[in-house]
Amino acid sequence: MGRFNFKALIILALGHLVTDIYQGALPATLPFLKDKLGLTYTMTGVILMVANFTSSVLQPLFGFYSDKKEKVILLPIGVLCAGIGFALLSLSTDYIVILFLVAISGLGIASYHPEGYKTAHFFTGERSVTGMSVFSVGGNIGISLGPVMAIYVIRYLGFSILPIVMVPALIFTAIILHYRHMIAIPKMEHTQRHVDAGRTPFGSYISLFLVVAIVIMRSWTQLGLLTYIPFYYINYLKGDPVFAGNLVFVFLLCGAVGTLIGAPFADRWGHRFFLRLSMFLAAATLPLMFLPFVANSYLLFFVLGLQGMLLISSFSVTIVMAQRLLPKRLGVASGLMVGFAIGTGGIGVTLLGLVADRFGVPVALESIMILPAIGFLLSLIVKYKE
Repeated sequence: MGRFNFKALIILALGHLVTDIYQGALPATLPFLKDKLGLTYTMTGVILMVANFTSSVLQPLFGFYSDKKEKVILLPIGVLCAGIGFALLSLSTDYIVILFLVAISGLGIASYHPEGYKTAHFFTGERSVTGMSVFSVGGNIGISLGPVMAIYVIRYLGFSILPIVMVPALIFTAIILHYRHMIAIPKMEHTQRHVDAGRTPFGSYISLFLVVAIVIMRSWTQLGLLTYIPFYYINYLKGDPVFAGNLVFVFLLCGAVGTLIGAPFADRWGHRFFLRLSMFLAAATLPLMFLPFVANSYLLFFVLGLQGMLLISSFSVTIVMAQRLLPKRLGVASGLMVGFAIGTGGIGVTLLGLVADRFGVPVALESIMILPAIGFLLSLIVKYKE
């Protein structure tokens, strides 16, 4: 294991931030795409499903490719494709073209994450969760900035000006290319990792499966809230889109704060214990947002912020757990956690679209409450050696 390298982690985290800006911006853009193209909730759910399938479910394939040999070129290519695909969404009125552009952006996101998490692993030193949280929080901040960026550009400049959001991707593509040699994985450490790791026990695969299932529940909760909070306040309550965007921003920004604050405690208390604690508290606090005196007041900002902090605080923990359970396949392990598990949870949002079309948006939101509770119950049976 190499030393803790803060500079390398910051560069990787900035790329993570820019890439995930576009991932976070898409749900906030869906109401405007829905109005422009005259889509149903189910059709908008399909857009999100395509986005999550290409950006998340396919990540283990990129991780498998990355594990064969270091592929630092995936980092700039990923940032660039993520930005271009999203930025061009406002220029088309064809539903199929929209799906194609979403897929291009998604594939860019999918190519950046496994290589980024694998590379970050070699710069975390002994503080594995703390180091990984530095890289992860870049993505958390990016996802939280994405909705605000999209809402403000569309509200104040117009939907047709959306291509301007391509600028961060272009700038950071140049930056990541400039520092590509500094962030390259040391070849000796990469080789030694494969030599030191023996055969993976079958029990580790069982534990990995359970951790994946927990992340699916966590991501289904997170993406469900991100998607249906804008629909609830823009389409159902006919409220201000900026207010809805600010709610999403607070939720995700507090998630980023939770990732940083929780990491040292996870390193100190143990990864499995911290995962159980965060899922339990998330399950316990989620129903608060549906209380009438909360849902119709600014208290909702506090409750959503708390929920984001508790729910997302285990993000880096589950990645480190997966990498330790599958030490010879760091890219695949990262792809499973950040990609497959999150993407599969995102597919569940399509099911919420069916619920929203049949029973209404409020029912779709309320049905999310059971998900973190299931995640907590699964965490109780995970076997994991610190």
